Amino acid sequence: MTSVITPPAALEPYPSTDGVGVATIAFVPRSDFRAVVAALKADGFEMAADLCAVDYLTFPTRSLPVGVVGERFEVVLNLLSMSKRQRVRLRVQVPAADPVVDSLYDLYPGTEAMEREAFDLLGVRFAGHPDLSRILLPEEWEGHPLRKDYGIGRVPVQFKSTPGPR
Repeated sequence: MTSVITPPAALEPYPSTDGVGVATIAFVPRSDFRAVVAALKADGFEMAADLCAVDYLTFPTRSLPVGVVGERFEVVLNLLSMSKRQRVRLRVQVPAADPVVDSLYDLYPGTEAMEREAFDLLGVRFAGHPDLSRILLPEEWEGHPLRKDYGIGRVPVQFKSTPGPR
């Protein structure tokens, strides 16, 4: 027996689909992202379980709901309400020409490292983040290695000398 889960009211204006193991997948415009997340937090979504970014450079014709214009980047946020036993996934389209989304740090402090990782590896910036610096790569690293147009083989390989015969 499956139960019908009603999507949160904050997601009603936006295109959404049912996800496997996720109550609702909603496509929220970048301009509304922070306000929708704040409304979901007030509605009982206590935890930001995951935040990541995706580069769709090589897959621009992916399937999206009517009215959603696909951009090169997408920020994906998974929220969890333990009290309601419900999950929500928000997908935000982010253009390559202006890869910036509002930070959620002050709403969900646990997103601090996740936002830094998305910045470090894909170059998506989070406006209002308290320390948007690299988290996995050295500060002097050039580029963002998970971008689909990042040159393969640009990472220099360092070998240690092998010990001689004994």
